[in-house]
Amino acid sequence: MTVLAYEDFGTGRHREASLIRHALGSVHDEELVAGLAGGVGFMYFVFEYEGRLPILTIVAQAHPEPWVQVALGRLGVPYEATRAMNPRWGRVRAALDAGQPAFCVVDRSALPWHGPDPDAELTGTDQHTVVIAGYDGDDLLVEDGAETPYRIDREEFGAAWTAHRKGRHQLIVPTGPPEGEPDVAGAIASTVRHFTGPVLGNAFDVNFGFSGMEKLAADLRDGSAAAGWERRFGSTPEAFRAGTGRLYACLEEEWTAPGATRPLYADFLDLAGRAEAAALFRESGGQWSELAQLAHAAAPDAGPDERRAFFDACALRVDRCLDLERQAIRSLMA
Repeated sequence: MTVLAYEDFGTGRHREASLIRHALGSVHDEELVAGLAGGVGFMYFVFEYEGRLPILTIVAQAHPEPWVQVALGRLGVPYEATRAMNPRWGRVRAALDAGQPAFCVVDRSALPWHGPDPDAELTGTDQHTVVIAGYDGDDLLVEDGAETPYRIDREEFGAAWTAHRKGRHQLIVPTGPPEGEPDVAGAIASTVRHFTGPVLGNAFDVNFGFSGMEKLAADLRDGSAAAGWERRFGSTPEAFRAGTGRLYACLEEEWTAPGATRPLYADFLDLAGRAEAAALFRESGGQWSELAQLAHAAAPDAGPDERRAFFDACALRVDRCLDLERQAIRSLMA
């Protein structure tokens, strides 16, 4: 017997916002869900491992708080969140039988429709949320952005669920209808904090928010220090290709909606009656997309002068985004 908690699948502009929206019966706009989860933010890191090319990571959405719990909380939706030594298959099936989907955090590279992570050092270090939306015998039906749910054997899914170290066997089940009105003011205040800091309360805060954007612009312009992009990503065609590829993906595809999530968040701010900040974030989103397109169009075999010109052009757009988003945050604080 096939049991489905819902039948609306597929990703709009943002994968996790769509997961939450479908799990709640598609009664909320994607823009509202994304905004309540925190919407936009900025985190910038470059990970380096001996014998490997540097790995650029930019997270342009709210981070590091988990989207599902934050969005459910600000929507006023009660939920049960548990962790266990082993997968709680009985609880999963009971939830689905009651029409309640089950959010799980897994190792993305262990899911067969994604496959092994080429950046193996990062496997299991960042969460990938999916929804168990139904079951058919021993097979699970999993929503992960496609137009129809993926079918996977329970044991194979369990291995992916176990592999994620920080989210091992985490299970989040919405348990009832919303209580009260959505906490729009709390969501906006959280966005402001993520830009102005502190975010983590430790030395890594330099990589978040406006500080992280300033650091990215400085690294793009740096032509001599080891942390500068000219040495990290401009030394060889392979390094340059790796840097530009990741820059495009981080701003348009991974852990984001297109335009570094800014246009989606601008739509949320319009719903919230914050038109001035919405317009500024929408303009900034256009600048982030222009930067991403520069990276996408960059010639892999570009010479040193062309690479230098590319880094400078990117830095100018980061400067422009930084100015627009500072204005937007001031407007939200007013």
